[in-house]
This record gives sequence, structure tokens and C-alpha cells, in this order.
Amino acid sequence: MKKIACLLLLAFAGSTALAQDTYVPYDPDIYRLIDRYQILYGREVPDLHTTVRPIGRQDVAALAEISARNAQTNVDQFNTQYLLNDNWNYTDQEDNESNRPVLKYFYQNKTDLYHVDNEDFTLRVNPVLHVEFGNDNQSDGIRYVNTRGVQLEGMIDQRLGFYTFIGENQVRYPEYVTRRIIRDNVVPHEGWWKPFKEDGYDFLTARGYLNYNITKHVEIQLGHDRHFIGNGYRSLLLSDYAPPAFFLKLNTQVWRIHYVNLFQELTAEYRRLSQDVLFDKKYMAFHRLGVQITDNFDLGISETVIFGRRKGRFELQYLNPIIFYRSVEQAIGSEDNVTLAADFRWDLWNRVQLYGQLMLDEFLLKEVKAGNGWWANKQAGQIGAKYINALGVNNLDLQGEVNIIRPYTYQHLDNFRNFQHFNQPLAHPTGANLYELIGVVRYQPLPRLNLTGKAIYTKFGQDEYSATDTINWGGNVNLPYTKRPSAYGHTIAQGNTTQQLHLDLTASFQLRHNIFVDLKQILRRTDSEITSMDLNTAYTSVAFRWNIPQRLHEF
Repeated sequence: MKKIACLLLLAFAGSTALAQDTYVPYDPDIYRLIDRYQILYGREVPDLHTTVRPIGRQDVAALAEISARNAQTNVDQFNTQYLLNDNWNYTDQEDNESNRPVLKYFYQNKTDLYHVDNEDFTLRVNPVLHVEFGNDNQSDGIRYVNTRGVQLEGMIDQRLGFYTFIGENQVRYPEYVTRRIIRDNVVPHEGWWKPFKEDGYDFLTARGYLNYNITKHVEIQLGHDRHFIGNGYRSLLLSDYAPPAFFLKLNTQVWRIHYVNLFQELTAEYRRLSQDVLFDKKYMAFHRLGVQITDNFDLGISETVIFGRRKGRFELQYLNPIIFYRSVEQAIGSEDNVTLAADFRWDLWNRVQLYGQLMLDEFLLKEVKAGNGWWANKQAGQIGAKYINALGVNNLDLQGEVNIIRPYTYQHLDNFRNFQHFNQPLAHPTGANLYELIGVVRYQPLPRLNLTGKAIYTKFGQDEYSATDTINWGGNVNLPYTKRPSAYGHTIAQGNTTQQLHLDLTASFQLRHNIFVDLKQILRRTDSEITSMDLNTAYTSVAFRWNIPQRLHEF
């Protein structure tokens, strides 16, 4: 796969391309602003496609320019100026010149510690820092996050974009996160790790890519990063929960069409051993066709295949960018894991957005009609809404979402074909076998102050463990579906039925561009049928963040 990617880059190296842009790193708080102004003014930016994330800086700058002409409150003016400044090299409307550079060369603008901007070369260099201290009622001692790193991005010859992020981390997690680490042998969102002191974890976080415009409308991207498909709080297709993976991406935007091809090399299973051993590989091929039916209605259909081959070989037939993957899978022996999906986004009255997803892992109509709980009817669905300036209150935004995932969805015969990377789900962080209700309230009473309240209620089924075996009730994507107890009679949230309420109250103050202080209170109540342990959590924390998003553990 790496050789193929290099050949493609070389083949197009001499082609004529327009100015190329990098992407706004995926941060839910920043993308909340993009969503807000897309709902308010998106009809004036017909080429902005928000379902496939991250989104290009050039597109975000164009949206911010329109918002700047329409912003009516001090808060919206501040947010718009933030987006313009954060994407200053794609707009001439920002007010980003610094009045007080540091030592002449640093912070010459308000955004970047150091930058270069000329006709042939653009460079942005920024430090990364996340220092957090908290207290968890189920753990002894201070919980903390200590992340230091650097972020670089830029462009060469207005053709070749580049981005890299690297951070070194030492973390002591709240007890509910530690339980997940023990279960799956991985640190959530991260790859390789090692123990740190008594109950901490030490790991590197790294992302980076190159991107290049093949033509005016076709772009190629190569690197390591996360991706998010959807407009919801969760994604049932591909989320940012698992760690970054190596990928090759073709991005085509023309007329009202947005077509994406994404090929990823994934880690089939992570094992901690005393000696260095090459982890087994598997691969994912994904494509999505999005069409703007009208200026305010976007419809997408997508297909995903996950597969593994002996000695890590990539199946070359999946490189065909415009073929039906299911037909390829059948033609070569039908051993791979293919899923189909549809999604939509509908903006109404420049105030409301309706969105949803439907994913079919396996589907047999006669078994669905029979209603007898056949294990292989594996589907997932999402429906949600966003309400901007709710109830006539400026800068009060509401979001509600429902997610339903049947048992055994995302599972397969082995870890070479299930929907996980590095032992972590590629879609919903809880896995499957669940009902979920999400409510989010965001209020920005002052330009620099954001208040966010989240309530996530999940009813899900956990597996049953014994000294000799595990009964798979369909929630953990790492387990093979062959461990199911029966063929029929399966219902959502079966097994060790658990009800969980996760509450998050956060006040975030922006001291200056991309420098935040967060105060957070997390309350979790967990009731399980067969577990007598006290699983209720109260976690209070304060954090200082510089050019890095919040570290969230909402599972």
C-alpha cells in the first residue's frame, strides 16, 4: 500500500494544481463553530461539505468570510474573527497582525508562535501543551494529564500542503477510564503505551500528512490521522475514537458532488510482549458519494470493507475507486467484512439541522420480518437535531441525538475483519448492543467564555465472564461472533444489562488565541444487573490547554 501511494504521488508530481490547503485539526469545540455558521449561512457556501471531517482550511475560511458579513452579536463577531485568524493564509479579511511581537520574531501575528509567509512557502509553528489536574472519588491521589509537543503545518509552491503533530504524554486517568484500559489492554484514543510510575501511562501521540491537488477538483492525501464521518456527536460509520492510522485518501469535489475514497492500514490486534514483535496488519477501504440534492439537503451513501491477508498483503482490487466493494468481495471468495450505509443532513430555516445515519452490517429481510431476533441482523441507526440560537437566545445552541446499535454489529470471525483498530472501535466507543440518548447545551454568554453541559444516557449489554470462557452478548467489537450463545432471541442491551448516565459540565475560557482554561465536573452513575461494585464516579478537574483539544472519555 505504501508503494502504491508513493507511485501515485510521483505520477502526479508534475501536474498543474491550484493552491492547496491543509485541514482544520479535528477538535469538537472548533467544529461546533463551523457547524453553527454552516447552519446559519451554509446556503451561501454551496461547495462546503461538512459530513467528511476534518474539513479544509480554505473551505472554513470561505464560511468565516460570509459569517463576518452577517455577524450581529459581539460573540459571533469574536467567533468569526477566531476562524478567520486561525485560517489566515486563506483569507485577506483577518485582523491578525500582532501589536507586540515577542523578541521580534515570535508572535508576529496573534495566531502562531512563529510563521513564514511568502509566495513559495508558508510555515506555521506552534507549541502544544496540556496540563490537567483532577480528583476522582474512586481513585487515590491526583489524576493528571501532562502533554508537551509541537504542531507544524504549511505549504510549498502553493501546491503541496503538509501537517505534523507530535506530543509526549504522561497521564493518570480516573478509575472508569482505567477499567476500560484493563479490559482492552489499550489507552483510549492512543496506540503503543508503557506503564508510568504506579498507575500512570506514558505514550506518544503523532499525526502527520501530505496533501496535493491532482486537478482543480481532485486531491490526494497521504499520512497518519483520524477521520470522522457524519454530522452527529457520535459516528456509526467512522469516528475519531481509535488512534491515528496510516491512510491514503482521494477527495473529489465537483458541481454538487463530493466523492471520497479512503484506504487505511490498521493494526489487527495489539499485544504487549516482552520483546519487539511486528503487529499483524489488516486494511480498510471506504468510499462515500455525497450529493447536495438542494442547497440545504445533503445525502450520502457509503460502503466499507475490512479485510486481512496472509503476510499483510493488500487486496489490490479494492483500489478501484468507483466499483461496488460487495461485488469484488463476492468475486474473490466473500471472506471480507462489507458494510453499507446512508447519511443525510437537512438545514431548515437557517436555524435547525436534522441529520442521521443508517448502517447495515448484515441484513436479511425475511429474518427482519420474522422478528425472532436473528443474531446476524446487524444494523445501526442515528437520528439527531441541532438548534441554533435556541428559543430566541443568542449563542444558545442545543443538540439532541439518538443512537441504536443491534448486538454483534461490527463483529466478525476474527480480528482481521472486525471493526476495530488497535483493539479500539472504529465507530461508537461503547461498541454495539446499545440504546443511547445524548443531549448537549452550549451557551456562550461572553466572547471568551463557553459553557457546555452534556448528558449521555446509555443502556447497553455487557458480556459475561467466567474462569474458562466468555459469553459474547454482542457489545465488544473485539470478540468473534462465534462466541454468541444462540442463533435467535437476541435483543438490544441483552446480557448483563447496564444503564449508565454520564454528565459533563464544562466552563472554558479562552485567554488568547487557542489558549484555554477549563473547569470540568463529570458525574457518572452506572447500574448493572449482576455487578455489585460501586461504579459511580465524580471527577473534578482544571486544565490549561494550548493548541490542543480536550481529552474526552465519553464511553
